[in-house]
Amino acid sequence: MEIPQQQRSGRPSALRTVLLLLVCYPIVRAIYNVYFHPLSKIPGPRTWAASRLPFIRSLLKGTIVHDIQKLHRQYGPILRIAPNEVTFAQPEAWEDILRPQLQGSQFPKDPIWWSRPPGSATSLLSAMAPDEHARIRKALAPGFTPRALKSQEPFIQRYVGLLADRLGETVLAAGPSSYAEIDIGPWFNFATFDIFGDLGFGESFDCLQNSRFHPWIALLFNSVKAGAFISATRFYPAVEYILRKCIPPSLKKMKQDHHQQIADKVRRRLNYEMERPDIMSHVIKDNTSQGGLSIDEINITFVILTTAGSETTATALSGTMNYLVQHPDKLRRLTAEVRKAFKSASETDMTLDALQRNLPYLNAVLSEGLRLCPPVPWILPRVVPPGGGTVCGVWLPEGTPVSVQAYAMNRDPAYFHRPDDFLPERWLPVATADEKSPFFGDRREAMQAFSLGARSCMGQHLAWAEMRLIMAKLLWNFDFAAPEDKGKWLNWEDLRTFLLVEKRPINVTLKLRSDQEE
Repeated sequence: MEIPQQQRSGRPSALRTVLLLLVCYPIVRAIYNVYFHPLSKIPGPRTWAASRLPFIRSLLKGTIVHDIQKLHRQYGPILRIAPNEVTFAQPEAWEDILRPQLQGSQFPKDPIWWSRPPGSATSLLSAMAPDEHARIRKALAPGFTPRALKSQEPFIQRYVGLLADRLGETVLAAGPSSYAEIDIGPWFNFATFDIFGDLGFGESFDCLQNSRFHPWIALLFNSVKAGAFISATRFYPAVEYILRKCIPPSLKKMKQDHHQQIADKVRRRLNYEMERPDIMSHVIKDNTSQGGLSIDEINITFVILTTAGSETTATALSGTMNYLVQHPDKLRRLTAEVRKAFKSASETDMTLDALQRNLPYLNAVLSEGLRLCPPVPWILPRVVPPGGGTVCGVWLPEGTPVSVQAYAMNRDPAYFHRPDDFLPERWLPVATADEKSPFFGDRREAMQAFSLGARSCMGQHLAWAEMRLIMAKLLWNFDFAAPEDKGKWLNWEDLRTFLLVEKRPINVTLKLRSDQEE
């Protein structure tokens, strides 16, 4: 039977129409995004305003933080980085987005970045509703107070002491009067993960004991780039759906085993009969009241806490030490302060309280390290609430993702004198009191290393305690220096960011301190 000529010619015509629509729609959409979108007046590159693709390309390359910093310097503190997204490098954005009391409603988390994966329980990070987040935070918060930290100090002291011992063994192997060259970055991670392992689960990851990463931690670091890729697919639900269907069973099992290791640690800790002043003890006590956490919520939340409570602190320490060894005058001043303040590095002498009260330059150095090497270089987006909202004086329609660029702001000459230089003196009290100080005009409120508001970092007291004690104990025991070969020096500004900051060797040399008094 012969198909009529009209029917035969209709099929190619329909196909041409579909192809034409597929070609024309992105073009028409891009034109609309650039010229007619409600955000069309916000400064920014037209290519980024036209499509989400430049943002995704930058994210997958790991250059998103530096690319946005350059764009902020070109276009100003308020920047359009996608058809529907605006980011800010202006101090007022912290309050407007994260503590918008005057606007009467919170800016909720952007579900593209924050929503929980299918089949997963709600965690502290993925809790979208304020009341749900408050319930989970209420169970955890008592374990992170200054009072709790006081009772946790022996745990912290134990592992920082072990860190110093293991580094001492490394130095002695090279010769007691010789410098040993090491990558200090993993050692900071060993200490912070071991500390949190004991505080969270009643057992460390034994990184310091074995001088290597626990397999759970190694897999975490090896999955960082994959995490950025998965986040990128969420902008295109169809792509995300296809990707999830294509995940091989072996990879699914690897992920399941990864979470199961933490679940096993949680189970063992919950079965402890003796009391110990750790973080989990407060969760257990809270579970006796209504609204306590389910076992699945505990498991997934402690996966998050283990990463957030360890990796970020180690990153800050790595960046700070990297700058210190490359600035010998700052290193000498800090070393002298530490050794003058303490007759020994013992637990009874070098206490957390003494470190906080008696070492202003140590605190200044760590603050400067947090400014130049923020462990969280950009704050993942929130969404403008129903009815719209105002950020930094700009009204934005509801549903607009908005974010704060910590890295760009911390290095902005509008807020900090010589913003790219390592100058701990800017954080000393005299800098704010003396109008002649070059740092008097610094806008210190621009730096919020632990965020703000109801979702600010609960673990900041623990992080400060770890950073102070680790830095002080190492400088008391060892003489540090940068490698003689400058080719081995790390330029922190070259590091990429895949949600977490990229790992590269932080090469330093150290030897046992050459004197006992300074």
